[in-house]
Amino acid sequence: MTTSTRGAARVPAVLVLEDGRIFRGRAYGAVGETFGEAVFSTGMTGYQETLTDPSYHRQVVVMTAPHVGNTGVNDEDAESARIWVSGYVVRDPARVPSSWRSRRTLDEELAAQGVVGISGVDTRALTRHLRERGAMRVGIFSGNALPDEGTMLAEVRQAPEMTGADLSAEVATTETYVVPAQGEKKFTVAAVDLGIKGMTPYRMAERGIEVHVLPATASVEEVYAVNPDGVFFSNGPGDPATADHPVALMRAVLEHGTPLFGICFGNQILGRALGFGTYKLKYGHRGINQPVQDRTTGKVEVTAHNHGFAVDAPLDTVADTPFGRAEVSHVCLNDNVVEGLQLLDKPAFSVQYHPEAAAGPHDAAYLFDRFVSLMEGQRA
Repeated sequence: MTTSTRGAARVPAVLVLEDGRIFRGRAYGAVGETFGEAVFSTGMTGYQETLTDPSYHRQVVVMTAPHVGNTGVNDEDAESARIWVSGYVVRDPARVPSSWRSRRTLDEELAAQGVVGISGVDTRALTRHLRERGAMRVGIFSGNALPDEGTMLAEVRQAPEMTGADLSAEVATTETYVVPAQGEKKFTVAAVDLGIKGMTPYRMAERGIEVHVLPATASVEEVYAVNPDGVFFSNGPGDPATADHPVALMRAVLEHGTPLFGICFGNQILGRALGFGTYKLKYGHRGINQPVQDRTTGKVEVTAHNHGFAVDAPLDTVADTPFGRAEVSHVCLNDNVVEGLQLLDKPAFSVQYHPEAAAGPHDAAYLFDRFVSLMEGQRA
């Protein structure tokens, strides 16, 4: 990715999909070129949390909401230390942000971090195209002297695909750090960082949990060196079929019988650890308005998602696994995709979405309480 940041709003830009579809607009953020997988997010708010979610590493995010940047960028809502998206696509960027918390415009933040974007694009048409054809490679090119269309398309088709991408170690912490419990410490959790968001250990800390966040490459010995009451596997980017080390680590945790909770990528890791396959969705689930049913209670919750892969597990039967019986605990009401797993003979469960839910909704916050209940039961 090559970038510049001067006078972006007046500079022409082109978005080129790998199937040859082209959209023209204006530069937004940094000027230059970037490549990634084109995906769309249906959230109408929370763009700052989306941009800083490590799960979006190597993806070019198309915002389906037409107006983006209305509340600017603040210094409190980032989910990590940087923007992770490879590129950003909006229709009508805000000219002036309006929020007492805003410190700078979204355009300025994208430019400062070297994120190439494009505005003035018919994002409705682009989203319909991705729904019909599926997520695909894309390039954004901006500048006053752009390559010809054939050259740009060739560059897009040379970019790496998301299938087969092993990315979690690229976004995870390299050193263990601790998020202390708020109030009385009740439990210790080892959280394996596969691309964890900042709100996740905070949600656990609210419940009296001291969270030790470990690198994605952590060994079994390193996990149990913190004497955990529970082990957590986070969200993260990439193809779960490549995640052999996290799968082996999770199997070791299951063998120990330690209470286990996984979200998003962690759900796919649990699926693989139990012997299920994974597959790539046509265009994935991304946004903060996805309906999911918790089959254990029958309740429907609106949830925050960001995943392009899913677990291939039987929806209506209890499956035998090397670690006992397992069943699908949650399902997406839009397309019946597996959204959660639970073991019936060991204290382990997972969901495919983001219960920490920054910037919302908070329907799934009870899952952290369910994790606490598992640890309480194990201690008793």
